[in-house]
Amino acid sequence: MKHKIAVVGAGNVGATAAMRLAEKQLGDVVIVDILEGVPAGKALDLTEAAPIEKHDAKITGVTGDYSAAANADIVIITAGIPRKPGMSRDDLLATNMGIVSGVAKSIAAVAPESILIIVSNPLDAMCHAVFEASGFPKNRVIGMAGVLDSARFRAFIAMELNVSVENTHAFVLGGHGDTMVPLPRYSTVAGIPITELLSPSKIEAIVQRTRNGGAEIVGLLKTGSAYYAPASAAVEMAEAIIKDKHKILPCAAYLEGEYGIKDLFIGVPTKLGAAGIEEIVEIRLTDEEAKALQRSADAVRALVKDMERLRG
Repeated sequence: MKHKIAVVGAGNVGATAAMRLAEKQLGDVVIVDILEGVPAGKALDLTEAAPIEKHDAKITGVTGDYSAAANADIVIITAGIPRKPGMSRDDLLATNMGIVSGVAKSIAAVAPESILIIVSNPLDAMCHAVFEASGFPKNRVIGMAGVLDSARFRAFIAMELNVSVENTHAFVLGGHGDTMVPLPRYSTVAGIPITELLSPSKIEAIVQRTRNGGAEIVGLLKTGSAYYAPASAAVEMAEAIIKDKHKILPCAAYLEGEYGIKDLFIGVPTKLGAAGIEEIVEIRLTDEEAKALQRSADAVRALVKDMERLRG
């Protein structure tokens, strides 16, 4: 049976995710957006590329019609606005909270058994908004951040050591932002910890570049933000679920005591399979790493409290 994947948001991240989903032949793809004609236009463009890319995925795009996403297996939510000059954090939080909450309710009505992958920012806070609005169980609401942050960490390690990215493995925990917690002890090249291959100062520089990964790209692009890597990260998660891979990936998951954190979405190692999050993997942290993760959790909790305040 062919799978069905809905992508909400036809911007750069959503359109790139739709392209990768189709080209990996993970299923038929439906792009939903509020803009008139844009999702249909991008879907048609991707469909016309199919004979060249050699896939038979059916790609459709609709404006505001969530019925097209009925019975989707997975929904990737990229909807929301980027922060614009002069816009306060509260403005961004309130706007995107309203957008993703509306999306979650619409999806819950037409695809109540779907698994939701959230890409919208601020990521960890938006997971809470979707979780509450959808009423879905915690295993079916998953935030994309750790996969992206770990990919950036891996890319920088490979660049520094001049090795294949395929040899690199890296772990980044915590919230998606300045407080994320890259773990050099658990980051390896062909099984060798990077602490054996790089000096502490080099590792710290790579860690800082990882934390600043999104901002570095925004600074270079001037208008817009990263989309190739975020789309790839969401699609890797979707693939692990569709193929029931039981793949361990760092994702924003709802914790209920794991790592000493309760009632909060935060990036941790998870096992992804057909049920969504099948297990939260608890790894041993040093005191310093545990404190860094708690600081990251505190920053996410502050955002969640801000959302409650903005709801009034």
